[in-house]
Amino acid sequence: MDRSGAEPEVFADFDLDGDRLREECGVFGIFGHPDAAAITALGLHALQHRGQEAAGIVTYDGNRFNSERRMGMVGDAFSKASTIERLPGDRAIGHVRYSTTGETILRNVQPLFAELDSGGFAVAHNGNLTNALTLRRELIRAGAIYQSTSDTEVVLHLVARSRKHAIVDRFIEGLRQLEGAYAFVALSNKKMIGARDPLGIRPLVLGQLDGHYILASETCALDIIGAHFIRDVENGEIVVISEDGLESLRPFPPQPARPCIFEYIYFARPDSIVHGRSVYEVRKAMGAQLAFETPIEADVVVPVPDSGVPAAIGYSRASGIPFELGIIRNHYVGRTFIQPTQSVRELGVRMKHSANRTVVAGKRIVLLDDSIVRGTTSVKIVQMMREAGAREVHFRISSPPITHPDYYGIDTPQREKLLAATHTLEEMRAWIGADSLAFLSIEGIYKAMGQVARDSRRPQFTDHCFTGDYPTTLTDLNGKDIRAQLSLLAETG
Repeated sequence: MDRSGAEPEVFADFDLDGDRLREECGVFGIFGHPDAAAITALGLHALQHRGQEAAGIVTYDGNRFNSERRMGMVGDAFSKASTIERLPGDRAIGHVRYSTTGETILRNVQPLFAELDSGGFAVAHNGNLTNALTLRRELIRAGAIYQSTSDTEVVLHLVARSRKHAIVDRFIEGLRQLEGAYAFVALSNKKMIGARDPLGIRPLVLGQLDGHYILASETCALDIIGAHFIRDVENGEIVVISEDGLESLRPFPPQPARPCIFEYIYFARPDSIVHGRSVYEVRKAMGAQLAFETPIEADVVVPVPDSGVPAAIGYSRASGIPFELGIIRNHYVGRTFIQPTQSVRELGVRMKHSANRTVVAGKRIVLLDDSIVRGTTSVKIVQMMREAGAREVHFRISSPPITHPDYYGIDTPQREKLLAATHTLEEMRAWIGADSLAFLSIEGIYKAMGQVARDSRRPQFTDHCFTGDYPTTLTDLNGKDIRAQLSLLAETG
């Protein structure tokens, strides 16, 4: 549509914080180390990019479980020595949270803990269970009493109701009833357990520090504490860590892995290694492939910081167009800054990003970002470049158009609020106000990942946001938005 026309209703209110894909959550665990709580806090700090709403740690000291769960950032919650001292024990699990299901309240902060007949059991979860609401209703009808609106709590109830004797067998029996995506770390009186869903949608790695095993969402959490990376926990694998060492179990029928492709595009930290691939190098390869597919005559390549930087480097090198930091990000802006009026909300992007006028003025720029969700931030970024004197603004996106919502732990809007799902490419270009707009193709993203092509019969990655090819059943969906259903449950009890 023409930028001079009326704004579509869905974009009338600039929700700048809501115009990015939200990282899901991050998990960490360590077994047998005397400084378990402090090390877990450091590991969670490295995983802070995966969730900034809340953080929690549960430890076991041989006699009792200890728990500290706080709203806010890891540094605020666990920076004081007195907090760590309240978490004694040589084994711990931790969690950083961005909510994709459940309200942003303390009772939803993980790890969640319950006293079972066999002893205490704590669990932390990265991902989203697509049949959690169905299971929740069944369990409540059977007499279960829920303490949260988090989908993770269903696991505690399934484990508690299992007739199996060993805690690992009870946990596995619970996992067999789940659908969707998950990476779990759990802690019992004697064991730490890690689990990945049968498709390996969400990541989980195994490491070691001074002979003590570690589980974490990403390798960057190992790097911060000087731990050694051993391997990825494989899809459908259960790892059991105890004083006897490590045991690997495979309770699910084998099938090819389909890890989430957005870990490479956006979620994982650039210095992480995911399934043997450097996230940084993959993002540069995506930028290079984008330059090959969508060439343009321009003077400078400008990334939208920070996630667009590696792809912009790749685009610059492949195209020969110089790379420059034409946008400077302010890293000291909190997410909760007061925005009392619409006019102030519309200025919100300037609090986070400022134009580097000397780089932009009079130039034809290639503006590079990793994705477009609603498009509202893109509008403001392009407008900022125009006001800084850019002669032409050519928008390039290092992933395909997002046309479908996610139900596996990524907080995406409903489909009607996804710009690419409701507008043609030309309408999107006109709405954003760019001189040209282009996305990386689905074939191109697979090439950047080192694949010859996408196997349409058995895709190598979970890529439903681009293709609509959901790899699991969506029992809870039933034509409705899962988050809306969960909110209704919370309101009605």
